[in-house]
Amino acid sequence: MGKDYYAILGVPRNATQEEIKRAYRKLAIKYHPDRNPGDKEAEEKFKEAAEAYEVLGDPEKRARYDRLGDAAFTGGGGPHHYEDIQDIFRHFGDIFNDIFGEGFGGFGSWSGYGTRRAPRVKGTDLRVKLKIGLDDIVHGGQRKIKVKRKVRAPETVYQTCPKCHGSGKVTRVTHTIFGPAEMRSTCNMCGGTGYVTAYAPPGADENGLIWTEEIVTVKIPKGVREDVQLKVAQKGHDAPSPNGKPGDLLVTFEEHIPPDYAIDGLDLHKQLDLSLPEAVLGTSKLVETPHGKIKLNLEGPVEPGKILRIRGKGIPELNTERYGDLFIHVNVHMPKKLSEEDIRYFRSKLEDKNFQPKKAKQKTFFQKIHDLFS
Repeated sequence: MGKDYYAILGVPRNATQEEIKRAYRKLAIKYHPDRNPGDKEAEEKFKEAAEAYEVLGDPEKRARYDRLGDAAFTGGGGPHHYEDIQDIFRHFGDIFNDIFGEGFGGFGSWSGYGTRRAPRVKGTDLRVKLKIGLDDIVHGGQRKIKVKRKVRAPETVYQTCPKCHGSGKVTRVTHTIFGPAEMRSTCNMCGGTGYVTAYAPPGADENGLIWTEEIVTVKIPKGVREDVQLKVAQKGHDAPSPNGKPGDLLVTFEEHIPPDYAIDGLDLHKQLDLSLPEAVLGTSKLVETPHGKIKLNLEGPVEPGKILRIRGKGIPELNTERYGDLFIHVNVHMPKKLSEEDIRYFRSKLEDKNFQPKKAKQKTFFQKIHDLFS
């Protein structure tokens, strides 16, 4: 299963959400960087506990993890692998405020870790739509795409915001009937980044960002569908401040399926056309599928509408090795025009009992129930 998030937090697999939250709070206090200055092992445990809580503290992610383990997140949508302590403070600011009080060790506003600094802002995410075919869905792969994103111009110079002095917040004192009260709000000069642009080179915007084109490799996991969103980390726009990090590239998919195929859940359906002689006499067909060529031996006569089921040759479930089935639906092509010889032949068979339609035997109620559940 890879990482055992339950073992990391020290809780059983049937722990309640409140027990999981309490366990994380306990570890956050124990391994907090302010309590373990310079201790790299404690810092790693602090990051590891945050990653575990991000999964187990979210009922939807927890259910996916319980079912599939780490494989549930290989296509995106999983926990952050925290490299920066400030990311943890920002991500779980409500918990740290509960533990330490508003402002202490919370929401990415501390460095070293007891000194106030500007919050680490994130650039804007980019969204792109990628067309995928049946082979992409069945086998996955990778695709190189060109994206236009804003990056920081090398010549850009930033300076600490003179209004908030780099904190990203401004404090205003108001007088009420109960006495003076302080109110904190986002600084309107720097937008909460703690920095303003001192110099933006020609061609850059007011934040010192310029447009550029970049080739990005997108890894397509097998089993991907239109409702899946894939994240390519830090390939969005750069942040408008020197201490920020880029946004992400969010990829959504658009399916382009051949007209003779259809997808139903994990099952794949394909049409197979036979000529009238092939249907009457039987035939062998080499059928192209996303899993390769499959040889079908059809004994005649083949009834129109016959369905052949080939197990395990359908669509894979995302991030698993489970596949649906392939269903081949037989269509019989009728000729638009008959020769005189053909007409004479079929006229001679009008009274032949072998060519007469036979009424299907009506199934009993219990037979229908048996067919339904078998």
